[in-house]
Amino acid sequence: MKVNVSSEIGRLNAVLLHRPGPEIERMTPATAAEALYSDILNKRIVDDEYRYFCGVFEKVAKVYYVNDILEHLLEDDDLCNSLVTQSCKAEGADYLVDDLMMMPVKDIARSLIEGFPYREGKDPQRFAGRRYVLRPLYNLFFTRDASSSVYDRVLINSMSFDVRKRENLIYKSIFKHFFKCEVMNAQEWNAAAHTEGGDVQIGRRDLLCIGQGIRTDAKGIEFLAHAFGDRPKFNIIVQELPHHPESFIHLDMVYTFLDRDRCMIYEPMLRKTAEFAGKATTWIEIDNGKVKYHDCKDMLEALKHVGMEMEPVFCGGDDLWMQQREQWHSGANFFALAPGKVIGYRRNSHTIDALDKAGFSVLKAEDVAEGRVSIDDYSRCVVTFAASELPRAGGGARCMTMPINREEAF
Repeated sequence: MKVNVSSEIGRLNAVLLHRPGPEIERMTPATAAEALYSDILNKRIVDDEYRYFCGVFEKVAKVYYVNDILEHLLEDDDLCNSLVTQSCKAEGADYLVDDLMMMPVKDIARSLIEGFPYREGKDPQRFAGRRYVLRPLYNLFFTRDASSSVYDRVLINSMSFDVRKRENLIYKSIFKHFFKCEVMNAQEWNAAAHTEGGDVQIGRRDLLCIGQGIRTDAKGIEFLAHAFGDRPKFNIIVQELPHHPESFIHLDMVYTFLDRDRCMIYEPMLRKTAEFAGKATTWIEIDNGKVKYHDCKDMLEALKHVGMEMEPVFCGGDDLWMQQREQWHSGANFFALAPGKVIGYRRNSHTIDALDKAGFSVLKAEDVAEGRVSIDDYSRCVVTFAASELPRAGGGARCMTMPINREEAF
């Protein structure tokens, strides 16, 4: 399957997922903050929630799983040695390479994802305090963050926190050697540049919408302008995000595309209330190498300037208190399975009610996954899946999905 994603809403043909594994249970209250979590998760409940989430995708598209691809790639001795060596070096544990290379491929893959535990009397004492020589990749099921499809290329994102940087090695191997597509990394262009997939949204072939905040910085946006600005006409809309609280880490926590003319938005961002006061919305117009910057009132005005008039649905509905509550648990974070057909958390009931009022039929993930209902029978729909534990990790449906291939939507 070739990488080809030209919008956020085109009919999904293929997607990369990762089932949360034992790595999420290897987190403690003491290490949760380091792992970028605000709470620890119950894996047994996560398994039930994720089962219907991925079950929906298995009904509508080709699903690739990180574990399966990684095991396949590690069968190649040279690639295995390279990935193991880089992973150990990233953790300051070069001595561990030979031990890992003597293990069966399944166990190597498991160690790279779930972590390699500290061995008393065998491993250096400096690893004893954190229990793992190779730290578990607690966030790997957020497949969007460390890598993101941008047209026919994959952006291997330059993660802002050390605990996530080893994810890059796995995703770079997957896209370079399994999907055989061009990969790019902002930090190879400039060491100060940072990007993350939750901040990068594809409007059309000529439009990117990017969040600038704690994860994606100005240099990262400059890299994307450099990478795609050689086209005759190209547009980038930048929404500046607050650095606090943690629920504003990415653009897709306050804005996502739902259809060709509909979007989900956290209303305070439009009204520039306290948390967004002074946060700029900028339209960057690139025309044959000439760059113009335009200040805009908000994202909807910026989108209108580039010919995309979007009717908003408000995360949390019309009540400010409900907006704040539901945005905290990824109420604005939806993933489009096809134009006007999206999936998101059921728990955000006021957001789901707002979608219902906007003409989106409300479906249960259980019914779609088990074949009792098809999204093809609806012009617009929202597939809801039950989640009490998954939102504690700080992301939603878009965060947990890395689209590989979509049909053209425009």
